[in-house]
This record gives sequence, structure tokens and C-alpha cells, in this order.
Amino acid sequence: MKFQKGSYRIILGIIFLASLGACLDELELDTLAEDEQTAALVVEAVLTNEMITQKVYLSRSSLRLDLETDTVYNPYIPLGSRPIDSVDMEGGATVRVLGDNGTEYGFTEGDDGIYLSNQQFALEMGVGYTLDITTSDGTGYTSDPLTVEGTSQLTNVYAERAVSDSGVEGVAIYVDSQPQQGNTQFYRYTYEETYKIVAPNWLPVDFELTGYDNSVFPPEYNLEIVEREVQNRICYNTVPSTTIEQISTAGSPDRSISKHMVRFIGKDNFIISERYSILVQQQVQSADAYSFYETLKSFSQSDNIFSQIQSGAIYANVHRKDGTSENVLGYVEAVGVSDQRLFFNFDDFFSEEELPEFPFNCNPMTARIYNEPPPPSCPEDLLSRLDNGTVTYFGAYDENLVPNASCPGPYVFVPRVCGDCTLLGSNVEPDFWEE
Repeated sequence: MKFQKGSYRIILGIIFLASLGACLDELELDTLAEDEQTAALVVEAVLTNEMITQKVYLSRSSLRLDLETDTVYNPYIPLGSRPIDSVDMEGGATVRVLGDNGTEYGFTEGDDGIYLSNQQFALEMGVGYTLDITTSDGTGYTSDPLTVEGTSQLTNVYAERAVSDSGVEGVAIYVDSQPQQGNTQFYRYTYEETYKIVAPNWLPVDFELTGYDNSVFPPEYNLEIVEREVQNRICYNTVPSTTIEQISTAGSPDRSISKHMVRFIGKDNFIISERYSILVQQQVQSADAYSFYETLKSFSQSDNIFSQIQSGAIYANVHRKDGTSENVLGYVEAVGVSDQRLFFNFDDFFSEEELPEFPFNCNPMTARIYNEPPPPSCPEDLLSRLDNGTVTYFGAYDENLVPNASCPGPYVFVPRVCGDCTLLGSNVEPDFWEE
């Protein structure tokens, strides 16, 4: 479901108030009490049974309904995937994970509000853990007891050509899983997808503009066509999942999972036009964690977000150590994980069809090197575009390439995104990548 930006902010404001335990009929921003305007601590962590550097995210919610940016805490965006520059990150805290077997793991702040364990560690089944936090002002917080409920092995991650419920043709990505030990009734799936990008209008040469001074007329400049020094034809972009995907096997005599779909990609989606990879992670959850995320999912998908939201519907499992009543948002969980990576090409499923279109208009353009003042009714001149970094070289002027040009110049060019993939991803091939 998509909202207009203004509605999105209002809805987030309502969700935020609901998480404070309010029962809402309508939102009256002018009547918020002073204590309701205090930014709440947001604690998020998924601690796992794999030997990794564990992460804890601390931030502050905000009731600012900014006209330009979304600055309200959004609990529906999964852990670590929200844009950090739109969140008030909480720095300077002391963070520890304590086990009831005497283990203790300290964390150090990396980027603002992102705390990394000082050593790699894995949670053990049968051990109870708590997340212990002391903020920079000396306030102490602790989580409810956390345990790894069970483990289940992903036995297969695979893709098949399919048609969605809405009639869209594409590729469905499925998982099979087999329980191993413990309580394995509740699962959540997250993923990271990485896709290859090939700039459609890349050339081995490009413009090089030096000595540009437009404070005089005619402007001073030196413009050459030179060999590219940086590889910017092939790039890779990695994106985390931003949906809540869960399944429960409670009540089923067979706790194994077969052909559960975790992702569907329409065949016209640009991300599968070259080569695509997905790393699926399966998390065995507790019943409480499963219920928490199901509640978030039901709210985020509700057709009537303005209907009454009952008190206590969104529960956070972190609280003040001293017993003081304070609204803390977010959730901390301990999970047993299993992951597996899959690669495929567009041709694997649609060998007889055209590749999905590049998602940007790459029509060739031309313009004068510079426009004489006062500006004539001509497109923006080439020097200004190069100074702003918006175009890349395509060739010498050719009327057949730009037949309707009103003010042609000596060169033809295209939007930079069409000839330089680094605007869409990294030109460094990931370590895990396979062709």
C-alpha cells in the first residue's frame, strides 16, 4: 500500500501514539501533552546463534511532522534498513549482552547509534540472555529475558517462473526447511538482494571539463574527450528486505516447511535484467516475537488505519531498570538462523523475451557548448550540465541521433546515469559474486 507523503506522516504519527498505549478516534496534534512530546528510546536488535559481530540499534522517536522530510519513527521498516539520515540516532550509550551462565559481551559504537559487539559471539540454546543498556545520561534499561527457541535448517532456496495473485508474470523465490532442535513453530524471513547493473550507454571515453569559469563571457573552459580512468560500466547494488514475512507451523504435525514463497519479482523489474542474487535468512522466533511482528504487519496493511487501535497492541520488550514508567519502542529478539544464497539470470526463465527496460530515459541529447546571455530559448548548455555532473559523452553531433534538436551543439550526450553505473551501485564486485 502506498500513501501520499502527507498522509504517510500523519499515519506514522498515529502509529507512534498507538505504541504509547493510546486508544485513538482522531489525531489532535495541538493537544499533545508535554510529556507525550518527549522522544522515546527505540531499541532494536536481532541477536542470533551464528558466530558473527552482533548489532544493536539505538535511536529516538520523533513527533516532528516535518513538511520536507519524514522524521517520525516508523516501526514497520525492518531492523537496520530505514534511512539513517532521517532518524535521530542515540549515541554515547553503554551496551552489553548478559547471559545467565555468566557470559558478558560488550559493544562499541560504530556509526552513530549502531553498536557492534567487541568480539564475535553466538547465542547458545538453553542460555537466557538480557540486553543491558545505559544511555549517555546514566539511565539504565534492560530487556525481557531472551532465549533461542530452536533451530531449523534451510534445505533449499530456489526460484521458479510464476504468476502472482494479481496476474503479474515473474519469478517466485521459495524456501524449504527442516527442523533441527527445540521449538520451531514460528519463523520470520529476511533477505538481501544484490543485482548486477550494466550502464546501457557506457563508452570507454567521456568528457573532461577543466578550468571552467562562467563568471566571464564567453566562459573560460577546456573541454576534452578522454579515456575513462574508473570502471563504471558494471556495478552491483545490495538492498535489504523491507517487508515482514512470517510463517507458523503451530498445530501442524509436520513442522517442516515446503515451498514457502519469500519474494516475488515481476518480469519487468529492472533488478533481474542482468544477474540477480538473493541471500535468504530464516529466523526461528519465539511466540512473543512472532506476535509482535504479526501485529506490526496487520497495522501496516490495514485498509482503515484510522480505526481504533487498542491499548497495548504494540509491545516493546525493553524497560527502565529502576521501574520508572517510560515508553520504550522497538523490539529485541534472540533467534536461531539459517541462510542460503541463490543466483539466477533473466534468461534462465524468460529466454525468448526482451530484457526489462532500463528504468531511466536514455534518449540522446545535444545542446550548445554555452548559451549567450540573455539566455535564448535553448536547452541548458553543455558546460552547465558537465559542471553539475548530469551528463556523459555519447558521440559527435549526428542529426539522426537528435533529429528534433532546437539548438544543436558539437556533441551528443545522455543522462549520466545511462553511462555511469556508479550512480546506482558500487563498481566493486562483491566477494560472494558468481557469474
